[in-house]
Amino acid sequence: MDTDLDDAHTDHTQPCTRPAPAGCAESEDDWRRRLQHETPGGHLLAHNAMTQTLTSGRPIRLLHTTTALDAIRASGQLYASSGCLLAALYCTPLTETPAGLRPHNLGAYLLETKPHTQTLMIEITPTTPAPAKGIDYLRLGRVHLNTYLDHRNFLTETEDLQLRGRTLHQIREAAPFLDLALANASGRRTTPDTFVDRLAATVPDLPFLGYVYFEVLSEYLMLHSASTETTACAQAGEMNNRLYKRLAFSAVRGMDKLFDLSRFHPGHQRLHDVIAGIERSLAPGAAPYTRDRLSHLLTTLALNPDQDAATFTFRDQDFDSLVRTAPSLLGQTLFREMSLLQRYPQLYLVFEQAKALRAWTYWNHHQIATPFNGFLPKGEIGVNPAFPALCTVWLTETYERGLIHPSHELDVTFAPRMADLGLTAMRRDTTGKAAGHPTAA
Repeated sequence: MDTDLDDAHTDHTQPCTRPAPAGCAESEDDWRRRLQHETPGGHLLAHNAMTQTLTSGRPIRLLHTTTALDAIRASGQLYASSGCLLAALYCTPLTETPAGLRPHNLGAYLLETKPHTQTLMIEITPTTPAPAKGIDYLRLGRVHLNTYLDHRNFLTETEDLQLRGRTLHQIREAAPFLDLALANASGRRTTPDTFVDRLAATVPDLPFLGYVYFEVLSEYLMLHSASTETTACAQAGEMNNRLYKRLAFSAVRGMDKLFDLSRFHPGHQRLHDVIAGIERSLAPGAAPYTRDRLSHLLTTLALNPDQDAATFTFRDQDFDSLVRTAPSLLGQTLFREMSLLQRYPQLYLVFEQAKALRAWTYWNHHQIATPFNGFLPKGEIGVNPAFPALCTVWLTETYERGLIHPSHELDVTFAPRMADLGLTAMRRDTTGKAAGHPTAA
Protein backbone atom coordinates (compact mmCIF):
# COMPACT_ATOMS: atom_id res chain seq x y z
CA MET A 1 0.00 0.00 0.00
CA ASP A 2 1.28 3.49 -0.90
CA THR A 3 0.18 5.49 2.15
CA ASP A 4 1.50 8.77 0.75
CA LEU A 5 -0.69 8.51 -2.35
CA ASP A 6 -3.61 7.17 -0.32
CA ASP A 7 -3.43 10.36 1.72
CA ALA A 8 -3.22 12.46 -1.45
CA HIS A 9 -6.46 11.06 -2.90
CA THR A 10 -9.92 12.25 -1.90
CA ASP A 11 -13.26 10.54 -2.46
CA HIS A 12 -16.07 12.99 -1.75
CA THR A 13 -18.65 10.23 -2.29
CA GLN A 14 -17.20 8.05 0.48
CA PRO A 15 -15.24 10.43 2.70
CA CYS A 16 -12.82 9.14 5.28
CA THR A 17 -11.26 11.07 8.13
CA ARG A 18 -7.49 11.43 7.87
CA PRO A 19 -5.27 11.62 10.95
CA ALA A 20 -4.79 15.29 11.90
CA PRO A 21 -2.57 17.22 14.30
CA ALA A 22 -3.87 17.66 17.83
CA GLY A 23 -5.11 21.04 18.96
CA CYS A 24 -7.28 21.98 15.96
CA ALA A 25 -10.50 23.77 16.91
CA GLU A 26 -12.34 22.17 13.98
CA SER A 27 -12.05 18.71 12.47
CA GLU A 28 -12.07 17.54 8.86
CA ASP A 29 -15.58 16.19 9.52
CA ASP A 30 -16.70 19.63 10.73
CA TRP A 31 -15.49 21.23 7.53
CA ARG A 32 -16.97 18.48 5.35
CA ARG A 33 -20.40 19.02 6.89
CA ARG A 34 -20.08 22.78 6.45
CA LEU A 35 -19.01 22.56 2.82
CA GLN A 36 -21.45 19.87 1.72
CA HIS A 37 -24.55 20.90 3.64
CA GLU A 38 -24.27 24.65 4.32
CA THR A 39 -23.40 25.96 0.85
CA PRO A 40 -25.51 26.28 -2.32
CA GLY A 41 -23.13 24.12 -4.35
CA GLY A 42 -22.09 21.67 -1.67
CA HIS A 43 -24.13 18.80 -3.09
CA LEU A 44 -21.85 18.80 -6.17
CA LEU A 45 -18.92 17.53 -4.10
CA ALA A 46 -20.45 14.07 -3.79
CA HIS A 47 -22.96 14.16 -6.64
CA ASN A 48 -21.72 15.57 -9.93
CA ALA A 49 -21.84 14.48 -13.54
CA MET A 50 -18.11 13.78 -13.80
CA THR A 51 -17.77 11.31 -10.93
CA GLN A 52 -21.07 9.68 -11.83
CA THR A 53 -19.67 8.97 -15.30
CA LEU A 54 -16.38 7.68 -13.91
CA THR A 55 -18.07 5.27 -11.52
CA SER A 56 -20.63 3.99 -14.04
CA GLY A 57 -18.27 1.61 -15.85
CA ARG A 58 -19.48 2.98 -19.19
CA PRO A 59 -17.22 4.51 -21.88
CA ILE A 60 -15.74 7.88 -20.90
CA ARG A 61 -15.31 10.63 -23.49
CA LEU A 62 -12.86 13.44 -22.87
CA LEU A 63 -11.78 16.64 -24.61
CA HIS A 64 -8.08 17.47 -24.98
CA THR A 65 -6.71 20.61 -26.62
CA THR A 66 -3.23 20.60 -28.16
CA THR A 67 -0.84 22.73 -30.20
CA ALA A 68 1.29 19.69 -31.05
CA LEU A 69 -0.93 17.67 -33.40
CA ASP A 70 1.85 17.26 -35.99
CA ALA A 71 4.24 15.93 -33.36
CA ILE A 72 1.55 13.58 -32.01
CA ARG A 73 0.89 12.20 -35.47
CA ALA A 74 4.60 11.85 -36.24
CA SER A 75 5.38 9.96 -33.03
CA GLY A 76 2.10 8.05 -32.87
CA GLN A 77 2.09 8.58 -29.10
CA LEU A 78 0.51 10.72 -26.42
CA TYR A 79 2.44 11.46 -23.22
CA ALA A 80 1.43 12.67 -19.77
CA SER A 81 2.70 15.87 -18.18
CA SER A 82 3.11 17.12 -14.63
CA GLY A 83 0.78 19.59 -12.95
CA CYS A 84 -2.35 19.30 -10.81
CA LEU A 85 -3.00 15.81 -12.24
CA LEU A 86 0.54 14.64 -11.31
CA ALA A 87 1.18 12.30 -14.25
CA ALA A 88 -1.83 12.30 -16.57
CA LEU A 89 -2.87 13.87 -19.86
CA TYR A 90 -4.99 16.93 -19.00
CA CYS A 91 -8.58 16.75 -20.32
CA THR A 92 -12.15 17.78 -19.52
CA PRO A 93 -15.36 15.71 -19.76
CA LEU A 94 -17.65 15.42 -22.75
CA THR A 95 -21.35 14.54 -22.43
CA GLU A 96 -23.23 12.76 -25.20
CA THR A 97 -26.35 14.52 -26.53
CA PRO A 98 -28.51 13.74 -29.57
CA ALA A 99 -26.88 16.63 -31.48
CA GLY A 100 -23.26 15.88 -30.53
CA LEU A 101 -20.82 15.87 -27.63
CA ARG A 102 -21.29 18.75 -25.19
CA PRO A 103 -18.12 20.04 -23.51
CA HIS A 104 -18.09 20.50 -19.75
CA ASN A 105 -18.14 24.23 -18.93
CA LEU A 106 -14.37 24.06 -18.31
CA GLY A 107 -13.89 22.55 -21.77
CA ALA A 108 -16.15 25.20 -23.32
CA TYR A 109 -13.99 27.86 -21.68
CA LEU A 110 -10.82 26.28 -23.09
CA LEU A 111 -12.31 26.17 -26.58
CA GLU A 112 -13.27 29.83 -26.35
CA THR A 113 -9.91 31.03 -25.04
CA LYS A 114 -7.53 28.78 -27.00
CA PRO A 115 -8.61 29.25 -30.62
CA HIS A 116 -5.10 28.37 -31.87
CA THR A 117 -5.33 24.82 -30.51
CA GLN A 118 -6.75 21.68 -32.10
CA THR A 119 -9.23 19.53 -30.27
CA LEU A 120 -9.06 15.78 -29.71
CA MET A 121 -11.77 13.48 -28.41
CA ILE A 122 -10.48 10.58 -26.33
CA GLU A 123 -12.76 7.64 -25.63
CA ILE A 124 -11.81 5.20 -22.88
CA THR A 125 -13.64 1.96 -22.21
CA PRO A 126 -12.81 0.97 -18.63
CA THR A 127 -12.54 -2.64 -17.59
CA THR A 128 -14.52 -2.01 -14.40
CA PRO A 129 -16.31 0.90 -12.67
CA ALA A 130 -13.69 3.19 -11.14
CA PRO A 131 -13.72 4.59 -7.62
CA ALA A 132 -14.37 8.33 -7.34
CA LYS A 133 -10.87 8.94 -5.96
CA GLY A 134 -9.33 12.21 -7.13
CA ILE A 135 -5.74 13.38 -6.69
CA ASP A 136 -5.38 16.44 -4.43
CA TYR A 137 -2.14 18.12 -5.51
CA LEU A 138 -2.04 20.15 -2.29
CA ARG A 139 -1.49 16.85 -0.45
CA LEU A 140 1.44 15.64 -2.57
CA GLY A 141 4.12 17.08 -0.30
CA ARG A 142 5.26 13.73 1.08
CA VAL A 143 5.55 12.35 -2.45
CA HIS A 144 7.69 15.33 -3.46
CA LEU A 145 9.86 14.98 -0.35
CA ASN A 146 10.44 11.25 -0.71
CA THR A 147 11.22 11.62 -4.41
CA TYR A 148 13.88 14.17 -3.53
CA LEU A 149 15.33 11.98 -0.76
CA ASP A 150 15.42 8.93 -3.05
CA HIS A 151 17.02 10.78 -5.99
CA ARG A 152 19.10 13.55 -4.44
CA ASN A 153 22.27 11.84 -5.67
CA PHE A 154 21.42 13.12 -9.14
CA LEU A 155 22.20 16.60 -7.79
CA THR A 156 25.72 17.95 -7.37
CA GLU A 157 26.76 18.71 -3.81
CA THR A 158 26.49 22.42 -4.58
CA GLU A 159 23.00 22.01 -6.06
CA ASP A 160 21.84 19.97 -3.09
CA LEU A 161 23.16 22.48 -0.56
CA GLN A 162 21.59 25.31 -2.54
CA LEU A 163 18.23 23.53 -2.72
CA ARG A 164 18.14 22.65 0.97
CA GLY A 165 19.33 26.09 2.00
CA ARG A 166 16.77 27.98 -0.09
CA THR A 167 13.96 25.68 1.03
CA LEU A 168 14.80 26.13 4.69
CA HIS A 169 15.17 29.89 4.22
CA GLN A 170 11.67 30.11 2.73
CA ILE A 171 10.06 28.29 5.64
CA ARG A 172 12.00 30.30 8.23
CA GLU A 173 11.02 33.58 6.55
CA ALA A 174 7.39 32.46 6.56
CA ALA A 175 7.51 31.12 10.14
CA PRO A 176 5.71 34.11 11.75
CA PHE A 177 2.74 33.70 9.42
CA LEU A 178 2.80 29.89 9.64
CA ASP A 179 2.62 30.17 13.42
CA LEU A 180 -0.23 32.68 13.03
CA ALA A 181 -2.13 30.15 10.92
CA LEU A 182 -1.57 27.46 13.57
CA ALA A 183 -2.91 29.83 16.22
CA ASN A 184 -6.04 30.52 14.17
CA ALA A 185 -6.55 26.80 13.51
CA SER A 186 -6.29 26.28 17.28
CA GLY A 187 -9.07 28.78 17.95
CA ARG A 188 -7.03 31.91 18.71
CA ARG A 189 -8.57 34.04 15.98
CA THR A 190 -6.95 37.02 14.29
CA THR A 191 -9.15 39.65 12.65
CA PRO A 192 -9.85 38.53 9.05
CA ASP A 193 -8.33 41.61 7.40
CA THR A 194 -5.11 41.30 9.40
CA PHE A 195 -4.84 37.61 8.60
CA VAL A 196 -5.30 38.14 4.85
CA ASP A 197 -2.77 40.98 4.77
CA ARG A 198 -0.22 38.85 6.63
CA LEU A 199 -0.89 35.99 4.22
CA ALA A 200 -0.50 38.25 1.19
CA ALA A 201 2.80 39.60 2.50
CA THR A 202 4.16 36.07 3.08
CA VAL A 203 3.31 34.44 -0.25
CA PRO A 204 6.43 35.88 -1.97
CA ASP A 205 8.54 34.28 0.77
CA LEU A 206 6.80 30.89 0.56
CA PRO A 207 5.18 30.44 -2.89
CA PHE A 208 3.22 27.31 -1.89
CA LEU A 209 0.96 29.59 0.14
CA GLY A 210 -0.22 31.21 -3.10
CA TYR A 211 -1.53 27.84 -4.28
CA VAL A 212 -3.37 27.17 -1.03
CA TYR A 213 -4.79 30.72 -0.99
CA PHE A 214 -6.07 30.38 -4.55
CA GLU A 215 -7.66 26.96 -4.00
CA VAL A 216 -9.38 28.13 -0.81
CA LEU A 217 -10.90 31.08 -2.66
CA SER A 218 -11.84 28.88 -5.63
CA GLU A 219 -13.64 26.60 -3.19
CA TYR A 220 -15.37 29.60 -1.60
CA LEU A 221 -16.60 30.92 -4.94
CA MET A 222 -17.61 27.61 -6.50
CA LEU A 223 -19.53 26.36 -3.47
CA HIS A 224 -21.12 29.67 -2.39
CA SER A 225 -22.00 31.24 -5.74
CA ALA A 226 -25.73 31.50 -6.44
CA SER A 227 -25.54 33.34 -9.78
CA THR A 228 -27.66 32.40 -12.76
CA GLU A 229 -24.54 31.12 -14.54
CA THR A 230 -23.51 28.94 -11.58
CA THR A 231 -27.06 27.61 -11.17
CA ALA A 232 -27.13 26.59 -14.84
CA CYS A 233 -23.83 24.72 -14.40
CA ALA A 234 -25.18 22.99 -11.28
CA GLN A 235 -28.27 21.85 -13.16
CA ALA A 236 -25.90 20.05 -15.55
CA GLY A 237 -24.06 18.52 -12.57
CA GLU A 238 -21.03 20.79 -12.96
CA MET A 239 -19.15 23.33 -10.87
CA ASN A 240 -18.72 26.75 -12.47
CA ASN A 241 -15.07 26.97 -13.53
CA ARG A 242 -15.33 30.50 -14.89
CA LEU A 243 -15.42 31.78 -11.31
CA TYR A 244 -11.85 30.83 -10.47
CA LYS A 245 -10.63 31.84 -13.91
CA ARG A 246 -11.99 35.34 -13.26
CA LEU A 247 -10.45 35.25 -9.79
CA ALA A 248 -6.96 34.48 -11.11
CA PHE A 249 -7.03 36.89 -14.03
CA SER A 250 -8.51 39.74 -12.00
CA ALA A 251 -6.14 39.37 -9.06
CA VAL A 252 -2.86 38.97 -10.98
CA ARG A 253 -1.80 40.95 -14.02
CA GLY A 254 -0.56 38.73 -16.84
CA MET A 255 -1.92 35.50 -15.33
CA ASP A 256 -3.55 34.71 -18.67
CA LYS A 257 -0.06 34.53 -20.23
CA LEU A 258 1.73 32.68 -17.40
CA PHE A 259 -0.55 30.84 -14.96
CA ASP A 260 1.70 30.94 -11.90
CA LEU A 261 -0.07 30.81 -8.55
CA SER A 262 3.06 31.82 -6.66
CA ARG A 263 2.08 35.34 -7.80
CA PHE A 264 -1.40 35.08 -6.27
CA HIS A 265 -1.37 37.22 -3.11
CA PRO A 266 -4.10 39.90 -2.95
CA GLY A 267 -4.37 41.80 0.34
CA HIS A 268 -7.72 42.15 2.07
CA GLN A 269 -8.92 45.26 0.22
CA ARG A 270 -7.82 43.92 -3.14
CA LEU A 271 -9.47 40.59 -2.30
CA HIS A 272 -12.74 42.34 -1.44
CA ASP A 273 -12.68 44.28 -4.71
CA VAL A 274 -11.86 41.23 -6.84
CA ILE A 275 -14.61 39.09 -5.28
CA ALA A 276 -17.08 41.97 -5.56
CA GLY A 277 -16.31 42.17 -9.27
CA ILE A 278 -17.14 38.47 -9.64
CA GLU A 279 -20.21 38.21 -7.37
CA ARG A 280 -20.84 41.18 -5.11
CA SER A 281 -22.79 39.35 -2.40
CA LEU A 282 -19.81 37.09 -1.70
CA ALA A 283 -17.28 39.88 -1.07
CA PRO A 284 -17.94 40.43 2.67
CA GLY A 285 -17.41 36.78 3.52
CA ALA A 286 -14.20 36.24 1.56
CA ALA A 287 -11.68 37.36 4.19
CA PRO A 288 -13.32 35.51 7.14
CA TYR A 289 -13.59 32.36 5.04
CA THR A 290 -9.93 32.65 3.99
CA ARG A 291 -8.85 33.03 7.61
CA ASP A 292 -10.84 30.06 8.88
CA ARG A 293 -10.46 27.66 5.98
CA LEU A 294 -6.84 28.36 5.08
CA SER A 295 -5.72 28.16 8.71
CA HIS A 296 -7.30 24.74 9.16
CA LEU A 297 -6.28 23.43 5.74
CA LEU A 298 -2.69 24.65 5.97
CA THR A 299 -2.30 23.18 9.45
CA THR A 300 -3.51 19.75 8.38
CA LEU A 301 -1.41 19.91 5.20
CA ALA A 302 1.76 21.15 6.87
CA LEU A 303 2.09 19.33 10.18
CA ASN A 304 2.65 15.64 10.77
CA PRO A 305 -0.35 14.16 12.63
CA ASP A 306 1.79 13.46 15.71
CA GLN A 307 2.29 17.20 16.27
CA ASP A 308 0.14 19.64 18.27
CA ALA A 309 -0.99 22.73 16.41
CA ALA A 310 -1.53 24.60 19.67
CA THR A 311 2.11 24.31 20.77
CA PHE A 312 4.18 23.80 17.60
CA THR A 313 6.31 26.62 16.19
CA PHE A 314 8.07 26.89 12.85
CA ARG A 315 10.66 29.27 14.30
CA ASP A 316 14.22 27.92 14.38
CA GLN A 317 13.34 24.59 12.77
CA ASP A 318 16.16 22.97 10.78
CA PHE A 319 15.86 20.81 7.67
CA ASP A 320 16.03 17.45 9.47
CA SER A 321 13.49 18.46 12.10
CA LEU A 322 11.06 19.55 9.35
CA VAL A 323 11.43 16.12 7.72
CA ARG A 324 9.92 14.72 10.93
CA THR A 325 7.46 17.42 11.95
CA ALA A 326 6.30 19.05 8.70
CA PRO A 327 7.24 16.70 5.85
CA SER A 328 4.41 17.75 3.52
CA LEU A 329 5.15 21.48 3.72
CA LEU A 330 8.86 20.75 3.30
CA GLY A 331 8.15 18.61 0.23
CA GLN A 332 5.92 21.23 -1.41
CA THR A 333 8.58 23.89 -0.83
CA LEU A 334 11.37 21.66 -2.18
CA PHE A 335 9.32 20.83 -5.27
CA ARG A 336 8.82 24.47 -6.22
CA GLU A 337 12.36 25.53 -5.38
CA MET A 338 13.85 22.66 -7.40
CA SER A 339 12.27 24.01 -10.59
CA LEU A 340 14.47 27.09 -10.23
CA LEU A 341 17.75 25.16 -10.34
CA GLN A 342 19.81 26.07 -13.39
CA ARG A 343 20.07 22.40 -14.36
CA TYR A 344 16.39 21.62 -13.79
CA PRO A 345 15.61 21.06 -17.50
CA GLN A 346 18.11 18.18 -17.43
CA LEU A 347 16.83 16.87 -14.08
CA TYR A 348 13.12 17.21 -14.80
CA LEU A 349 12.49 13.67 -16.06
CA VAL A 350 14.55 12.11 -13.25
CA PHE A 351 12.23 13.44 -10.57
CA GLU A 352 8.93 13.65 -12.47
CA GLN A 353 9.18 10.20 -14.05
CA ALA A 354 9.87 8.72 -10.61
CA LYS A 355 6.68 10.29 -9.26
CA ALA A 356 4.81 9.20 -12.36
CA LEU A 357 5.78 5.55 -11.87
CA ARG A 358 4.41 5.68 -8.33
CA ALA A 359 1.21 7.32 -9.52
CA TRP A 360 0.65 4.88 -12.39
CA THR A 361 1.26 1.91 -10.11
CA TYR A 362 -1.24 3.31 -7.61
CA TRP A 363 -3.86 4.14 -10.23
CA ASN A 364 -3.57 0.76 -11.94
CA HIS A 365 -3.89 -1.02 -8.60
CA HIS A 366 -7.10 0.91 -7.90
CA GLN A 367 -8.42 0.59 -11.48
CA ILE A 368 -8.25 4.34 -12.08
CA ALA A 369 -8.03 5.03 -15.80
CA THR A 370 -9.02 8.69 -15.52
CA PRO A 371 -7.61 10.48 -12.44
CA PHE A 372 -9.10 13.89 -11.72
CA ASN A 373 -8.26 16.94 -9.64
CA GLY A 374 -9.77 15.91 -6.34
CA PHE A 375 -9.44 19.00 -4.13
CA LEU A 376 -12.69 19.91 -5.88
CA PRO A 377 -14.33 17.77 -8.61
CA LYS A 378 -14.32 20.80 -10.90
CA GLY A 379 -13.89 18.98 -14.21
CA GLU A 380 -10.10 18.74 -14.51
CA ILE A 381 -9.68 15.11 -15.49
CA GLY A 382 -6.80 13.19 -17.01
CA VAL A 383 -5.88 9.99 -18.78
CA ASN A 384 -3.62 7.52 -17.00
CA PRO A 385 -1.26 6.59 -19.87
CA ALA A 386 -0.24 3.32 -18.23
CA PHE A 387 -3.74 1.91 -17.78
CA PRO A 388 -4.47 -1.22 -19.86
CA ALA A 389 -7.85 -0.09 -21.19
CA LEU A 390 -9.30 0.22 -24.67
CA CYS A 391 -8.66 3.76 -25.80
CA THR A 392 -9.30 5.57 -29.09
CA VAL A 393 -8.34 9.11 -30.09
CA TRP A 394 -10.23 11.21 -32.64
CA LEU A 395 -9.64 14.57 -34.28
CA THR A 396 -12.81 16.62 -33.93
CA GLU A 397 -14.80 19.43 -35.45
CA THR A 398 -16.77 21.98 -33.46
CA TYR A 399 -20.30 22.58 -34.71
CA GLU A 400 -22.86 25.23 -33.83
CA ARG A 401 -23.68 25.71 -30.15
CA GLY A 402 -20.17 24.49 -29.33
CA LEU A 403 -20.93 20.80 -29.77
CA ILE A 404 -18.05 18.46 -30.63
CA HIS A 405 -18.14 15.84 -33.36
CA PRO A 406 -15.34 13.31 -33.98
CA SER A 407 -14.18 13.53 -37.62
CA HIS A 408 -11.60 10.75 -37.98
CA GLU A 409 -9.64 8.44 -35.75
CA LEU A 410 -5.92 9.06 -35.20
CA ASP A 411 -3.38 6.26 -35.24
CA VAL A 412 -1.89 7.05 -31.82
CA THR A 413 -1.47 5.27 -28.51
CA PHE A 414 -0.71 6.33 -24.95
CA ALA A 415 2.84 5.78 -23.73
CA PRO A 416 3.74 5.41 -20.03
CA ARG A 417 6.27 8.22 -20.22
CA MET A 418 6.31 11.85 -19.19
CA ALA A 419 6.47 14.47 -21.92
CA ASP A 420 9.77 16.32 -22.25
CA LEU A 421 9.80 19.64 -20.44
CA GLY A 422 10.11 21.57 -23.69
CA LEU A 423 6.76 20.17 -24.84
CA THR A 424 4.90 21.35 -21.74
CA ALA A 425 3.62 24.80 -20.85
CA MET A 426 2.97 24.19 -17.17
CA ARG A 427 4.73 26.75 -14.98
CA ARG A 428 7.08 27.92 -17.78
CA ASP A 429 7.69 31.38 -19.15
CA THR A 430 8.33 32.32 -22.77
CA THR A 431 12.07 31.63 -22.40
CA GLY A 432 11.46 28.12 -21.06
CA LYS A 433 12.46 28.97 -17.49
CA ALA A 434 10.38 27.87 -14.55
CA ALA A 435 7.71 30.17 -13.20
CA GLY A 436 9.05 32.01 -10.19
CA HIS A 437 12.45 32.54 -11.77
CA PRO A 438 13.56 36.17 -11.28
CA THR A 439 13.39 36.87 -15.02
CA ALA A 440 9.86 35.43 -15.19
CA ALA A 441 8.39 37.48 -12.35
